[in-house]
Amino acid sequence: NEALSTLIEAWARIPPGVPLNTTGYHIQLVAGTYDPVIVPVYWESRYGTFPYPILIESADGPGAAQLPALNIYDTRYLYLIGLHISAGGGDVFHCEQCDHLLLRQVTVLGADPGTFNVQETVKINQSSHVYLELSDFSGAWDNAIDFVAVQYGHIRGNFIHNAGDWCHYVKGGSAYFRVEGNTYFDCGTGGFTTGQGTGFEFMTSPWLHYEAYDIKFVNNVLHDIEGACMGVNGGYNILLAYNTCYRTGERSHVLEVVFGLRSC
Repeated sequence: NEALSTLIEAWARIPPGVPLNTTGYHIQLVAGTYDPVIVPVYWESRYGTFPYPILIESADGPGAAQLPALNIYDTRYLYLIGLHISAGGGDVFHCEQCDHLLLRQVTVLGADPGTFNVQETVKINQSSHVYLELSDFSGAWDNAIDFVAVQYGHIRGNFIHNAGDWCHYVKGGSAYFRVEGNTYFDCGTGGFTTGQGTGFEFMTSPWLHYEAYDIKFVNNVLHDIEGACMGVNGGYNILLAYNTCYRTGERSHVLEVVFGLRSC
C-alpha cells in the first residue's frame, strides 16, 4: 500500500539467481523523471518464468515514467511497458544474455548522430526471444538497433530512426525474426540489413556460419536514408517482401546483397 522510494530497492526485492516459481513481480512507476542515483546501475540475474514474469511499467501511461540508461545482464522474462529511457552517452538500452525480453510502447532516446555521444540506442547481444513492439528508437552515431547473436522473436510496429550508420541490423548469427510494419527514416549507411560484420568471438553455436538466418522483413516503410534501403550481408534464407522505399540510396544504391564480414 506504500510506494518504495527507489527503483534500486524494488529491484532488490526480486530474489536474484533463482527462477520465480511462486510469484511474479510488477513494478509500477509513477510519472516523473527518475534520478540515476535511485536506479540500478547494473540489472543482473533475475529469472522470471512464463507464469511468473517481471513487469516494469509506467503506471500513468506511456512515456510518463522517464528513466536513465539501462544496462541489463542475464535476466529472463522481463517485460518493459510504456517507459521512456534516455541517455547522452554509451548505449541507452543494453541487454546481454537475456531470455524473453519484451519492450512495448517504450521510447528509447539517444542523441543526435553528429554529437558522437551515443553509440547505439538499443543493443541486444547473445540473447533469445526478444520482442520489440509499438515503440520508438532513435538517436545514435552508429545504429538505432543492433542485434548480435540474438535468436527468435519479432520487431513490429516501431519507429526506428536518426542514426549515423544503419537504422537497424540483425547480425552475428541472429536468426528467426519477423520484422514487420516498422517505419525507418533519417539514417546514414542504410535502413535495415540482415547481417553485416561480426567478430567470431561474439557469435554463439550453432549459428556460426552465416551472419543471419531465416529473417523475414515484411511490409515496412523506409525513407530519407542516405544509403541502401535494405541489405543482406552474408544471410541465409532471408525474405524481403512488400516493403516501400522512397528518398533512399542517394549516396549508394537501393538494395545490396553482398558477402558478410568476419574477424577473429
